[in-house]
Amino acid sequence: MAFEGIEGKVAVVTGAGGGIGEAYARGFAAEGARVVVAELDREGGERVAEAIRAEGGEATFVHTDVGSEESTQQAAAAAGEAFGGIDFLVNNAAVFKDMKLSSLLQVEWDYYKHFMNVNLDGALLMTRACYGSMVERGGGSIVNQSSTAAWMGVGYYGLSKLATNGLTQSLARELGPSNIRVNAIAPGPTNTEALRKTTSDEFQQQMVAGFPIARLGEPQDMVGTALYLCSTASQWVTGQIIAVDGGQIVRP
Repeated sequence: MAFEGIEGKVAVVTGAGGGIGEAYARGFAAEGARVVVAELDREGGERVAEAIRAEGGEATFVHTDVGSEESTQQAAAAAGEAFGGIDFLVNNAAVFKDMKLSSLLQVEWDYYKHFMNVNLDGALLMTRACYGSMVERGGGSIVNQSSTAAWMGVGYYGLSKLATNGLTQSLARELGPSNIRVNAIAPGPTNTEALRKTTSDEFQQQMVAGFPIARLGEPQDMVGTALYLCSTASQWVTGQIIAVDGGQIVRP
């Protein structure tokens, strides 16, 4: 166990049925956490939970639509029933893999509202559902999934992630007095099925060519930061957006 304060705790990871979310879920399990795989895709979610159990960890799958207040409340209740409460929440779920490509001025309004409901409101709904259990257990940690797209002005996806950064900082202020820390990870371009479906190989190569560490990220590259943000090593860290991006974004 490399990260103190993770073993024996309960981590809810949304969108954990594949990609970076799966890496988060398996990373927490490897550190001895009990993991709730909160996922809309039943097949993917059940697969990941079963894989964790097969490796000797504790995990349960909960069918979760983060854009639904009722579903998020049910997910939090299921986590409590399975493991007694919630210590960590990783708000990873988002629309990306099957995202429609359009401009802010041309995107269908109903699709835009659905997109923002999942990518932004979903993190808030999950937090509202889970934070009470964290308060009862003396505190906790929330990690939101941002993106380097937040700082690049790239349509409604980037807008949703920039708003996630603002949500992270606002929640850090609100929940700090309850000993709940709220931070975000902003991955750069990462080698997932979602990226492969939305960008060509040629475009990916062009993107990373100018990075100081000139390669795509891998889902596992994000895991250490998530574990750090939930460990005792980061107990005075909150309201931060940490880019894990090979140096793609350099901010003052």
